[in-house]
Amino acid sequence: MTTVHSPAATPAGAAARRPVSGSVHSWDLSTGVDGPGTRFVTFLAGCPLACLYCHNPDTMKMRNGTRTSADDIVDEARKYREFIRAAGGGATVSGGEPLLQPVLTGELLHRFKHELGLHTALDTSGYLGDRATDALLADTDLVLLDIKSWDRPLYRRLTGRELEPTLAFARRLADLGKEVWVRFVLVPGLTDDPDNIEGVAAFTASLGNVTRVDVLPFHTLGAAKWEALGMRFPLEGTPVPTAAQVAAAKEIFTRHGLYAV
Repeated sequence: MTTVHSPAATPAGAAARRPVSGSVHSWDLSTGVDGPGTRFVTFLAGCPLACLYCHNPDTMKMRNGTRTSADDIVDEARKYREFIRAAGGGATVSGGEPLLQPVLTGELLHRFKHELGLHTALDTSGYLGDRATDALLADTDLVLLDIKSWDRPLYRRLTGRELEPTLAFARRLADLGKEVWVRFVLVPGLTDDPDNIEGVAAFTASLGNVTRVDVLPFHTLGAAKWEALGMRFPLEGTPVPTAAQVAAAKEIFTRHGLYAV
């Protein structure tokens, strides 16, 4: 993975030339974690969730980003287009929560796909799925959908929000036949209860459009960011899952006929 770049501020007087802009935290190139192949990933600022295990708390607030135009981001991605294509990758719009800024997100996905000819992915919690227009989804080749828990009270505890909007968005994606990778963070003592995993797995398998499930082991790599922001890391002292715990979670998804990695 390359060094993360923070965007430069949009030059004064550029508004007339660059009508679509928004709050952008950063961008980088990544491999294997934000969709297939090597990808140009744009991290938008702002998120309606407050996940206890968030590893990028610096993206939670839109004010922490830099006002940046879609032109600037697409121009940056263009520099890597041939390399990305050769590596079987594409472009991903992530966050924060990209659907908090649906106009910028839709513009980026459209231009990545049609102007640069790249495979496109949307990384989202699904909580704001009703903000995704049909046009935005038509320009999205793959949705990376976080389903953080099946247990409703636990979901509220983990995120501060309700689960139902995410499930509704997942069903809409299934009706559209849109390819989805589900992502599930395994947190010992919180999300690792077999019944909780079973619920996520059964729902995911019922959709028919999920081609992969990423079981993501909880980690504490973002703890320093919480501290730098003057905030206490909510899951301080929580252990990372063992290899056996991760394997057991994957086995539950596999039993439902899902490809789990």
